[in-house]
Amino acid sequence: MENDKWLVLFLSLGLGLLVGMQRESADSKTAGIRTFPLITLTGTICGLLAKEFNGWILAAGFLAIAAVIVAANLQRIKAGEIQSGITTEMAVLLMYAIGAYLVFGEMIVAVVITGIITVLLHFKTALHGWVDKFGKTDLRAIMQFVLLSMIILPVLPDATYDKYESLNPKNIWLMVVLIVGISLIGYFLYKFLGSKTGVLLGGILGGLISSTATTMSYSRIAGKSEIAAKLAAFVIVTASAVSLIRVLVEISVVAPNSFKLLLFPLAAELAIMIVLVFILFFQHRKEKTKMPIQHNPAELKGAFIFALLYAFISFISAAVHDNFGNKALYFVSIVSGLTDLDAITLSTAKMTEQKNIDPSLGWRLILSATLSNLVFKGGMAMIVGGRPLGRIILLLFGTLIIAGIAILFLWPS
Repeated sequence: MENDKWLVLFLSLGLGLLVGMQRESADSKTAGIRTFPLITLTGTICGLLAKEFNGWILAAGFLAIAAVIVAANLQRIKAGEIQSGITTEMAVLLMYAIGAYLVFGEMIVAVVITGIITVLLHFKTALHGWVDKFGKTDLRAIMQFVLLSMIILPVLPDATYDKYESLNPKNIWLMVVLIVGISLIGYFLYKFLGSKTGVLLGGILGGLISSTATTMSYSRIAGKSEIAAKLAAFVIVTASAVSLIRVLVEISVVAPNSFKLLLFPLAAELAIMIVLVFILFFQHRKEKTKMPIQHNPAELKGAFIFALLYAFISFISAAVHDNFGNKALYFVSIVSGLTDLDAITLSTAKMTEQKNIDPSLGWRLILSATLSNLVFKGGMAMIVGGRPLGRIILLLFGTLIIAGIAILFLWPS
């Protein structure tokens, strides 16, 4: 036990030194490399005393540290040293708490939190610059995601309301949060990298946000010239490849136990996509293009529409499976995949995980939806992008569709 106490004390000293060193380099007037170790050690000593005698010792120590901070700031104000901000003061109080936590909690948690504090203190300029890049639309996207994930999701009932046990409000909304979260990551990557992006990154970000929207946007650009058509085709194929990676991520989250059984045939189709992406990349790697404007993926209207779509597909899939058997699910998969790959992927993965369908059928349904989605996007690209883009897309997507059909029929069950 004595060794544990010494370890706690030395770790407390080290964590205080780390934050103190950062504050010293920032020329803080409140506390530096000597004061912060003393603060964390005070917290640890108070924690040890509280453990032996009374918990009020911790509160008394906290109030004493706060009083010292107030007195020091009042002294500086009287001396005419006006200092804006309370960052160091908050760090002092937090490091006292971490010093006390070392006595009662897990050391790794204290170490991680101290690391986060140090990074936040050190990268002040970078963080302020990052926030300055946010506009009203971006802040609205974040607040809407908070509403979706931290307000609506927790209050939804965790119960099923149909005889197929497919309509669970909490599970349905959890899928909404998953899809919006993935799209939001792509949206903010675009926000900070989009103006500098080349064609490869344009396709990657487009696939994260929406491969269908990316196909439409770049198809409109393709009509300007032959070179624009080739660049658009590259971005569209890249976005489609990323959308399939996105599908695999969704499956891994929704169906972790069945993931390995669903992975390999879908990965085979993805490998062919990646080969085409690399061939096109080496032809256009020096080209640059600006991504079209992307819209907020956390809009409440879009979230509710996806929730209804996912609920509808889940119910229809369960009903069709129960009344017409496995083969009828291919019709649902193909029709659903035309416009939205996420909903049918999540629904099928969940059915596979719950052992309602066999994994060999599960991956075939998801691949069928993927090929259906390629047909839809390919047709859209040929209509909107005109003949130059149409010829390239017909060759590329035709190759992918033929390869996918071959996998459907030749891959062993």
